[in-house]
Amino acid sequence: MAREELTRLTGNGNGTCGEDDCPNVYRTASGSIVVQGDVSDAFTPPQGEGLVEIPESVLRETVRALGW
Repeated sequence: MAREELTRLTGNGNGTCGEDDCPNVYRTASGSIVVQGDVSDAFTPPQGEGLVEIPESVLRETVRALGW
């Protein structure tokens, strides 16, 4: 899936990662959530899964964007 196919819920493109604006949260066409952030080594996830860390402020912005 290409980033262009996702709806960006957070950030304005002016973050420390420039146009990629990480960390960030996206919504897919099917309504699931994709999270972009720093790779975390908090624990070893099951095969095929990964861990990322994002600031609480990004989650709060996501909740506002979704109207929850």
